[in-house]
Amino acid sequence: MPKKKRSALKRIRQTGRRTTIKTLARSATRTAVKAARDAIQTGSKEAGEAVRAAASTLDKAVKRGAIHKNAARRRKSRLARQANRKAS
Repeated sequence: MPKKKRSALKRIRQTGRRTTIKTLARSATRTAVKAARDAIQTGSKEAGEAVRAAASTLDKAVKRGAIHKNAARRRKSRLARQANRKAS
């Protein structure tokens, strides 16, 4: 069996790190969006803050390349619409 090249070994290391970072970012976005939806549904006063936190988490995930920017925009838009409907 041939030896693995140094560049291949480096790519394996990079992929592992990148996968971990992106998985954590996606998980954080799901948690934040779920918390925001729950806050909106219960009508709590922290709903606005939860929506802002979710938007921030989504933006960070986009920056890290974990999710597509249009997907983040769509989720932020839907959260804001839900919050505005519940507030009025």
